[in-house]
Amino acid sequence: MTTSTALTLPRAAALAPANPWALLPPLGNLDAYISAVNAMPMLTLEEEQRYARELREHGSLEAASRLVLSHLRLVVATARQYLGYGLPHADLIQEGNVGLMKAVRRFDPAQGVRLVSYALHWIRAEIHEYILKNWRLVKVATTKAQRKLFFNLRSLKNSLRAQESEGTPRETLNGAQVLDVAARLNVKPEEVREMEERMSGADVLFDPTPAADGEDDKAFGPGDWLHNEADEPTARLEAAERQRLTTQGIARALDALDARSRRIVTERWLNVNDDGSGGMTLHELASEYGVSAERIRQIEAAAIKKMRKTLADYA
Repeated sequence: MTTSTALTLPRAAALAPANPWALLPPLGNLDAYISAVNAMPMLTLEEEQRYARELREHGSLEAASRLVLSHLRLVVATARQYLGYGLPHADLIQEGNVGLMKAVRRFDPAQGVRLVSYALHWIRAEIHEYILKNWRLVKVATTKAQRKLFFNLRSLKNSLRAQESEGTPRETLNGAQVLDVAARLNVKPEEVREMEERMSGADVLFDPTPAADGEDDKAFGPGDWLHNEADEPTARLEAAERQRLTTQGIARALDALDARSRRIVTERWLNVNDDGSGGMTLHELASEYGVSAERIRQIEAAAIKKMRKTLADYA
């Protein structure tokens, strides 16, 4: 019988080796993971310096492992600060761990700072990137200035809401608050308003979504209003080809006819109004040329056949 690798905290602690630096098996839930990383030993300044030099000078994986494991609790504490964005705590921790490993790889003990101070920047950077990519379907901030404004504005809005004493706190900032936030963050009020609109706006599906029971067959989305079949790439190519054939192609096909055939086709087909009026009849053309209406029909049919061949060659 096989045993499960997902262990609860008491069971994991019972099976953990005496070496405090040994990696525990999968613990099964987030609370167990947090308890385990909080139990990891913390390094003294001398130990941190020694491990950092071993990693930098000799590429020691054992030294890198101890530097990372001793700072996992920092990642957990930092990730907890971003729970208000509605993203899973475990995912925030995972991204923060990536930032911690990047920091350990780049850490230089000769700079005279502790790893905790250096790593905090990298941990936050990775968590920020994850939030911006996953908070909405469409990114709310792309430039460095927008990214900074996104996180600072959210923090300040929470502080302003907490300070309001009357009624229900506002979801959006009023005019005075916008000016106050802009002054604190050293940005233009227009930038604050634009970012607040992005943060407060909800994602809207472009394509139609199924409607609820008892309603119409489907709900309407922006795609219903913006869709234009004439703007499809194939439709545009076909329209351009038709335009070319009806201008240059028709002119070339008419040039291939003799004068009588060209006039018969022109009067019968090209000088006709949209409602079908305006063109000459077979009998009118027959009277003009002194032949029968059947002869005019035969000339017309031969001319059209020749024009189709010319248009096919041109196309």
